[in-house]
Amino acid sequence: LRLLQGDVGSGKTIVALLAMLNAVECGTQAAIMAPTEILAKQHLETIQPLCEEIGIRAELLTGRIKGKARNHILESLAAGEIDILIGTHALFVEDVQFKDLACVIVDEQHRFGVHQRLALSNKGNKADILVMTATPIPRSLVLTAYGDMEYSKIDQVPEGRKPVDTRVMPVAKMDVVVSALQRKLAEGCRAYWVCPLVEESEKIDLAAAEERFATLQKIFGPKVGLVHGKMKEKDKDAVMDRFKKGEISLLVATTVIEVGVNVPEATVMVIEHAERFGLAQLHQLRGRIKRGFQASTCILLYSYPLSETSRQRLNTMRETEDGFEIAEKDLELRGGGEILGTKQSGFNEFRLADMAVHKNLLLTANKDARMMLELDPNLSSPRGEALRTLLYLFERDDAVKTYLAG
Repeated sequence: LRLLQGDVGSGKTIVALLAMLNAVECGTQAAIMAPTEILAKQHLETIQPLCEEIGIRAELLTGRIKGKARNHILESLAAGEIDILIGTHALFVEDVQFKDLACVIVDEQHRFGVHQRLALSNKGNKADILVMTATPIPRSLVLTAYGDMEYSKIDQVPEGRKPVDTRVMPVAKMDVVVSALQRKLAEGCRAYWVCPLVEESEKIDLAAAEERFATLQKIFGPKVGLVHGKMKEKDKDAVMDRFKKGEISLLVATTVIEVGVNVPEATVMVIEHAERFGLAQLHQLRGRIKRGFQASTCILLYSYPLSETSRQRLNTMRETEDGFEIAEKDLELRGGGEILGTKQSGFNEFRLADMAVHKNLLLTANKDARMMLELDPNLSSPRGEALRTLLYLFERDDAVKTYLAG
């Protein structure tokens, strides 16, 4: 079980492919799961041509593939004819059966739950799991700290990439932002404008994407496009394609663009009501304008009243682009969730220990536990029996398996 953390465009997909090829070379199968169809297709476009060069079969499976096409993929997979399966949540559906799954890659790990990651890895016989992200969830950060999850970091980005200029501004200054955006678009730049909701809500007074689209369209005309989760996939793909080609220069969107959107020419990101987003989401969204080599700007618009936690989140985004540093701040603000359980954030996950206070002691305890498992794997010695009793008393004997999901 290994976590691979690396910034946007640092090469995580190539590392994943090499890990999967290692499994295929050993005569087994591999799978890579992405949270959106856009990202799954992007992986297919990267991986399939490389695999074809060396005679390896890689296929795509999403919820949109149905009927004969789906049956053909499932039959080929069960027969072991497909070496690498790329897909979305559709991969852990019950009727998806592998002949011998040995390597599971979970991309953008923060978008999946513990049980979802387990459901895919359980399709193999103790399959190895590699989870990848630019911003690890607090629970995974805790797992790496305690030695339950191995950790690798890609600390370099492509040469020549410039840092993002991140600014935090109140919503009251939106007119200033729109004026600056007009200048940028006139220079030929492309930009994202992210809104948290699709439709107006009476309970939550947030700018809806459709309303913001209508407002910006009056200012910028046909240069503005709109994508959100309730659109049909073909309509969403059509708008994204126009944005990639430059026919649309300003894309109003919800968080559907958080992962898997690759438009190197986009250099401006405006996130409205940024105080409503989590750190991982903000970092992922900002990553959309880090794919090229031009200077880029991210504007975080917030509204009052601002909670202390929201203020710290926005300050963190302004101060750093390091995904692991952002994740550590997220851990501090949200807690690390349950190690022997499925909560991915939250505090008080231990009865007796505190990560901030007992970090050195916890590392010692981890080494001691590993030694016990080597010397007495069945916990049958007097000390092993005592440990069994402790697990039982703390009601942890049935929960051990959930930590294997990462």
